[in-house]
Amino acid sequence: MIELYTWGTPNGRKVSIMLEELGLEYSVHEVSIRDGQQHEPDFLKISPNNKIPAIVDTDGPGGEPLAMFETGAILIYLAEKTGSELLPTEPRARAATMQWLMFQMGGVGPMFGQAHHFLKNPSEVVPYGQQRYHKESLRLYSVMDRHFADNTYFVGDTYTIADVATYPWVARHEWHQVDLDEFPNVKRWFDALGQRPAVAAGMKVPFLN
Repeated sequence: MIELYTWGTPNGRKVSIMLEELGLEYSVHEVSIRDGQQHEPDFLKISPNNKIPAIVDTDGPGGEPLAMFETGAILIYLAEKTGSELLPTEPRARAATMQWLMFQMGGVGPMFGQAHHFLKNPSEVVPYGQQRYHKESLRLYSVMDRHFADNTYFVGDTYTIADVATYPWVARHEWHQVDLDEFPNVKRWFDALGQRPAVAAGMKVPFLN
């Protein structure tokens, strides 16, 4: 059983989509970041960086519980635990998957997140921050759009954890003032993933906001 500690954010939904794709049994524990529950001592034992999501695999290696935080690590762990094709074993495909997963972890997530912070209902209008992160978001969309011109997914025709990780962030494109019609290849990829039952189910965990 996977115990999922999460909230309704793109990072949280990476893991719920992954769990749905794998068909793993899991239970959901809401950690309200609005109420500061991510700072509570019991949660910090699972996620020392006080960030959601985190998991506890009650049947971890050796049959002992294993707690994990950081979404990239969680996706890799779950794929390897189940032997899923979402993390290819062929060396070139695996390298490409890891490359694009790191693109999401180091680029898409942080930069889109800053765009959200400065552009969507900011408590203080900071034009420099708005321009900087909006411009960088557009650049990252352009990178993806060029790539998807010749690739169905991040790794050619193979759906992987790189796609799982990136989809929930693109789902909030309106939050960082991006029109997907300006990036038709990204839109095609986004629409196709949205039709996957596991993606649709994972995006509803733990609630829509």
